[in-house]
Amino acid sequence: MNIKPIGERVLIKPVKEEEKTAGGIYIPETAKEKKKQGVVIEVGTLEDGKEMPIKKGDVILYSGYSSEELEIDGEKYIVVNFKDIIAKIE
Repeated sequence: MNIKPIGERVLIKPVKEEEKTAGGIYIPETAKEKKKQGVVIEVGTLEDGKEMPIKKGDVILYSGYSSEELEIDGEKYIVVNFKDIIAKIE
């Protein structure tokens, strides 16, 4: 399935969190801190029609609680507004 975000939105795949520490201790789901990091899967366009400064494959940090979670073919994805992207990790 192909999903193309409309407007200033970005489709990302969240980075999977570690389930155990380097010392071998398993972390319960309730104690995990949610990382707001993901890989860009698809991008929309800016309001003026220009391309966004991020592209497919970029690793980003995002914030906000206004994201939309989707599950496609058993994989979890998130659609966030471009304004909620904090940084690109290089």
